[in-house]
Order: sequence, then C-alpha cells, then structure tokens
Amino acid sequence: MQTAIVTDSNSGIFEKEASEKNVFVVAMPIIIEGKTYYEGVNLDHIQFFQVLANHRKVSTSQPSPFEVENLWNHIFELGYDEIVYIPMSSGLSGSCETALALAQDYHGRVEVVNNHRISITLKHSVEDAIGLRKLGYNAHQIKKRLEETAYNSIVYVGVSTLEYLKASGRVTPAGAAIGTILSIKPLLIIKGERLDAYAKVRGTLNCQRKLIEAMHLAVQELSKDGARLRISVTGSYENQEDTNKWVDLVRKSFDQYDVEYNPLTMSVSAHVGPCAFGMGISQAIEK
Repeated sequence: MQTAIVTDSNSGIFEKEASEKNVFVVAMPIIIEGKTYYEGVNLDHIQFFQVLANHRKVSTSQPSPFEVENLWNHIFELGYDEIVYIPMSSGLSGSCETALALAQDYHGRVEVVNNHRISITLKHSVEDAIGLRKLGYNAHQIKKRLEETAYNSIVYVGVSTLEYLKASGRVTPAGAAIGTILSIKPLLIIKGERLDAYAKVRGTLNCQRKLIEAMHLAVQELSKDGARLRISVTGSYENQEDTNKWVDLVRKSFDQYDVEYNPLTMSVSAHVGPCAFGMGISQAIEK
C-alpha cells in the first residue's frame, strides 16, 4: 500500500523540503491589494515581510477546491493508493471542512486529518505522519493517531505591534492605541482551535522572556510521561540579525533540546505582523 502524505504550506514545508521528506504541499493563497499570490511559489518570506513592513493591504484565503482536487488526482496518477491530508486547523480556516467534503468523492482513499494545529506544530504533525508511515501505518491509522494526540501541542506568539491584530478585529482601536503608547506587547497562545491572549507585557524583551517562561511550563507538562518533545522557534523578522538574536535566546534557554527554526508562516504573519516571535512544542508520536 502506497500512502501519500499531503499538507498545506501553513506547515512551513515547501517544495525542496517536501521532496526530501517525500510529502506533497498545497500552497496557501495570500492576497495582497487584491492580487493573489501563493506562499512558497511566487511569494517568499522576505518579500512577504517587506509587504507587511510597507503597510500594504494583506489578507489570507483557503486553497480553492479545484487546486486541492488537482493535487490529489495527480498523486493518484503517480501510483499512490491512498492519501493522508493534513491541513491547518479547522478552527482557524475553512480549508479542513472543504477538504472533508471533497474527500467524500474519493470513497475512502483520502483521509482528512483535523488535528487542530497550525504553523510549526502542523509541521510536527507531518513529521509524525512520516514516522507512522515508516512503521507501516495506513492512511486511516495515521489519521486516527494524529487526531488522538491533537491537543498534545501548544504555540506561543509575541507581537511587536498591535496594528495587525487591530485590523483583524482581535483588539479594539482604543486598546491598540493605548497599547502602543505604553509599549504593551501581547503574548498570544494557540492551543487547538483558539488564538487567545495569554499575557500583556511591557517591552519586546520582557515579552520574549515571558514566552520562554511559559514554554518551560509547557515542557514540564508535556514531558511528564517521558514523551519525546519536538520544539521549534519561529519569527516574522525581515532582518536576519533580529532572527538570529531570537533563535539564540531560545536555544540557550532550551539547550538540552534540538530546537529547529522555521519562519512564521504567512497565514499567521498576516494577522500578527512583522517582527513577531514564537515557539511551538508537541509530543512526538513514537508508535
């Protein structure tokens, strides 16, 4: 049985890495001033962060059903017997619900996973799926394991500006104005289908320290049963020096772990803005 693993570019996996991991990726649409671009295809992270820095109008969208079905059909033409499709969380995009509806026409050959993850923890799910495929799991079994362990993960994101949260309606204009004057930096938590405020901290460095403190608590909680953890650091920095400073700070704080860096995906960056910083942690699925 040949099982294909498919995700979307919200995972931070793009063509080169997808080829190395033997997975397939649906590119997420990004709309800039009315024109549609595709993450990792004709829009890279450096270009996107410049768009944000220049205050151009940006919005996100789910992939079209036509694009998703085209990729699935191509995969079957390559000789695969079944597909595990792992899109971003149903609570943060309609792409999962659309895929579930499309899958009904494939008579059990496409298993759509709703494991409530986004960005770097979505990538963790893909890595778990790859491991399960190597162990001989079929598509249905992989879906079941990923959904059973869906909430064994957490993401924290700190923002440097309230402008983009105001635009998305997650903070009022008055709240954004006060926050800017007082240099308030919100720390957000993404667990399952919700993006919520975790803390409000004055100053970027204090917000980064608060994030690391929260992540240490998450490590203690998720490693209680001796589970192996996947820890990733992320950011939407345009400047490589700023990225390096953030990544170095995290790696020094979690020096017993192999901490991977991935840029914050555009679907999240569009809502939190440039110079955001984050971390994600998941329990690895071993069997």
